[in-house]
Amino acid sequence: MEEKNLSQRQKELTELLNNYAYHYYVLEKPIVADYDYDVLYDELLELEKTTGIILSDSPTQRVGGEVLKGFKKVEHPVKLYSLNKCNDTSGIEKFVEDVKKVVKDPKFVVEYKFDGLRIIAKYKNGELVQASTRGNGVVGEDVTAQVKTIKSVPLKIDFKGELMVAGEGVITLQNLEKYNKTAEEKLKNARNAVAGAIRNLDPKVTAKRNLDVVFYDIISIDDASVVTSQEEVYNFLKTNKFLTGKLFEVCSTAKEIESVAQRVDKVKSKLDILIDGLVIKLNSVKDRDELGFTAKFPKWAIAYKFAPQELTSVLRQVEWNVGRTGKVTPIAHIDPIELAGATVSRATLNNYDDILRKKVKLNSLVFVRRSNEVIPEILGVAQDNENSITIQKPTHCPCCNQPLEEVGPNVFCTNELCPDKVVSKLSHFATRNCMNIDGLSDKIIKTLYDNCGVKNFSDLYKITKEDLTGLEGFKDKKINNLLTSIQNSKTPNLNNFIDALGIDGVGEKTAKDLAKKFSCLQNIKTATLDDLIAIQDVGEVIAQNIYNYFNSSSNLEEIDKLSSLGVTPLETQQKTFDTSNLLYGKKVVLTGTLENYKRNEATAIIENFGGEVVSSVSKNTNLVLAGSDAGSKLTKAQTLGIKVITEQEFEQIINS
Repeated sequence: MEEKNLSQRQKELTELLNNYAYHYYVLEKPIVADYDYDVLYDELLELEKTTGIILSDSPTQRVGGEVLKGFKKVEHPVKLYSLNKCNDTSGIEKFVEDVKKVVKDPKFVVEYKFDGLRIIAKYKNGELVQASTRGNGVVGEDVTAQVKTIKSVPLKIDFKGELMVAGEGVITLQNLEKYNKTAEEKLKNARNAVAGAIRNLDPKVTAKRNLDVVFYDIISIDDASVVTSQEEVYNFLKTNKFLTGKLFEVCSTAKEIESVAQRVDKVKSKLDILIDGLVIKLNSVKDRDELGFTAKFPKWAIAYKFAPQELTSVLRQVEWNVGRTGKVTPIAHIDPIELAGATVSRATLNNYDDILRKKVKLNSLVFVRRSNEVIPEILGVAQDNENSITIQKPTHCPCCNQPLEEVGPNVFCTNELCPDKVVSKLSHFATRNCMNIDGLSDKIIKTLYDNCGVKNFSDLYKITKEDLTGLEGFKDKKINNLLTSIQNSKTPNLNNFIDALGIDGVGEKTAKDLAKKFSCLQNIKTATLDDLIAIQDVGEVIAQNIYNYFNSSSNLEEIDKLSSLGVTPLETQQKTFDTSNLLYGKKVVLTGTLENYKRNEATAIIENFGGEVVSSVSKNTNLVLAGSDAGSKLTKAQTLGIKVITEQEFEQIINS
């Protein structure tokens, strides 16, 4: 092939591959299979070797070049201000009132406030010529080589004038998890992962972390008439193929802004990207010029900060707790902090291997994260000091002092009479999703264990008013309520009863599958191992656990005692389904935020139509119900060609 034709083919391949990357990384709607992309990419590599020419926007340049000797300083042409902040609705209301003193009938734009690293990108003649950090707002660092490795950042754009745009370097939580699976040194959190990647002298490190830059503002442009409002900025960025935030709402009042804030606050923990608040900006550029700046902040914008989800605290103690299976797990006691709207003084550490991997020690400063109702978790060490003490692995049960048994990364107490283990089993038995014995808290169960000899499930149904009278905290009303609740629990659904038994590995989903398959308790008791393995999603290990449980004389004796005391699980009625309904026999994945249904409500509806809700998207998934802010599951479904429906389409299906 002639050299001219080779160069032309290079140009074609570069444009084609960049377009594929734009659809994949920015639009999240792949239009080509990974294999086909790789074939074209390899062809381009060979052509570049043959011709010795590499185009400035070639995707082959995103892998990172040589290690840099240091960061060059970049002086910004205009001062990059930070934002004033507020933490409550009164701050939003004051901001809106202050704007209205100057601007008549203002419009505001609400966008995500990303928790990453601010990046400034400069373009000339449609090409990326420089990228820098914000620094102190006047001088930043040149990170062009690092930013060029980020595949969602366009190396070429259609606009040919001089342009400077601002964005936030971020990493999706999915990409962070993927990176940590193979990394020798795990990254503590998304924010540190981004800062460490971009402010790294080796661009190859940046490339490996698979970052994004979400763009949201124009710092300067040689044709100011192009963008006279934030809406036009947003559309300009999208037209030129920049990755933009998924939240962009125009509001007229403080109440409208507060409504957006409340909605986002509810779903922020489900997003695949870290945000720590919202940015509220005056829409009109002309009105912004009229308002101007203070010495530190623009008067026309403010950041509304959510309650923090991640802070640091000092790890003071590790308490080892025994669960119903005998598994001994560490609970971290930390100096109290206000985190995500709650006072936090305890956090989880999964096991001793987790402690070693995260390198946490007593008296060290540690990162703590909490996402809404999720139990707080220790993410890793922030800083050790001279008083830091290595945490010791337990060898004996903290409750009964029996030697512990190691199974994989966990340690177990094998003493079936261990008090903590017994109390945990009884506590699980009484929970809402099991026997639903209202008022039977962990504390009350411990009292019953210590004072009434309650050690087995059946013992709960033998308790009398005389047993409880005189116990600390038990008055007549409380006693009557508890005894009534115990009595009302005697006819549970079969799946709730199975879940309550606490069979190792059998949770709510497997309990439902067993009840659906066998209809009554007697059929489960007499099921063979092959019968159990034949159930979809029940593997050999879980099947063996179920089989062993119902072939244990002590377990069968306990079930008989429950029966003699009037505990009778209801038989599961086999439903007849409309086989013509679109949900019948389908595996359905729920993703994003649904407006009109809670997750458990949507799940119940799908099951009532003969469908099954599964947690992850695979080639076996038939349908994906996508709400707002749907993330990686939606992307994967689109890649695999799985049918995706909206909430409105879902309602049409169930109403038909």
